[in-house]
Amino acid sequence: MMFRVDRDVLAEAVAWTARSLPARPSVPVLAGMRLEVTESGQLKLSGFDYEVSAEVTLEPQTGEAGVVLVSGKLLAEITRALPAQPVDFVVEGAKAIVTCGSARFTLLTMPVEDYPSLPSMPPAAGRIGSDVFASSVAQVAVAAGKDDTLPMLTGVRMEIEGDTVTLAATDRYRLAVRELKWQPEQPDFSAIAMIPGKTLADTAKALGSTGAEVEIAMSSAGGTGEGMIGFSSAGRRTTTRLLDPEFPKYRSLLPTEFSARADLSTASFVEAVKRVALVAERNTPVRMAFRGGEVVLEAGTGDEAQAVEVLPVDFDGDDINIAFNHQFLLEGLGAIDSDVARLQMTTSTKPAILTGGKPVDDETASAYRYLIMPIRLSS
Repeated sequence: MMFRVDRDVLAEAVAWTARSLPARPSVPVLAGMRLEVTESGQLKLSGFDYEVSAEVTLEPQTGEAGVVLVSGKLLAEITRALPAQPVDFVVEGAKAIVTCGSARFTLLTMPVEDYPSLPSMPPAAGRIGSDVFASSVAQVAVAAGKDDTLPMLTGVRMEIEGDTVTLAATDRYRLAVRELKWQPEQPDFSAIAMIPGKTLADTAKALGSTGAEVEIAMSSAGGTGEGMIGFSSAGRRTTTRLLDPEFPKYRSLLPTEFSARADLSTASFVEAVKRVALVAERNTPVRMAFRGGEVVLEAGTGDEAQAVEVLPVDFDGDDINIAFNHQFLLEGLGAIDSDVARLQMTTSTKPAILTGGKPVDDETASAYRYLIMPIRLSS
């Protein structure tokens, strides 16, 4: 087989496909990337590790039908380093030759017959704008757990009811929830899926750059093809196995009444937290005292380095002293996507809600909510 394709197009396609390749493959062929020129002249690049699959379809300038398997990581490094000229890829016996300008690379091929077949996409369920999808997933995935011994907390829960999608993730210390609209294939479509958080975040970010709509493929509740979800956009498609759907009943955790509300400039709040946190030990919190029109941020104790900073705040409610893990707070502030951060609190020991600061009667104000558990202050 052989093909010729633009260097930038090939490098981007190879990089996308290489995302799904395992760092430590259980069998050597899973480190491979499958390249196929079809009889119709299309070039397909694919990777699969039995959990996640990725495939890109391109239209090469020229092509001769055939299929080959080469090291995906090595091909990604090579295509990224090639000069900005057309790339010729030719298979000769057990070797693949990549030529671009005056650069020439020879790669050993792998036994393509040992490579597993990519899973079929589940039925198409609906579409959503790639930029909205990418930003919404990023907002929620930040709260997903990283501890693989608790797999149900490492995922993002996707709940679909008609034209509304709700994304939720928690690691027990914070909870992120985002509601958004999409275009379902069937108006009464409903489904629930637990998607591995890192896989979903990587996929949404990569598809967010396509500028096209993302098609979500999954079965409805009780339908066929359960256990897998697929995403496709602009010639790219990926599938991933789902996690066990078990998830905390998170809606009951979201407080609906508060005794205090504080609106601050997000940028100023972030910079102040970062500065004060410089003296905070790994597990010590940043303390905040809200009084009238200001908040006093503190970290450190009398036996070690200390930091204090005062910020103006639009504050309404009872004075309150509260403390948070500074990293969790910063990640929430980075996710709200608003110039104004709104922190709603009840007491120093009950969960607080962080959102974008908007008018109280704004219906979109609750589209994204970041619940963060305070750290109990020693008396």
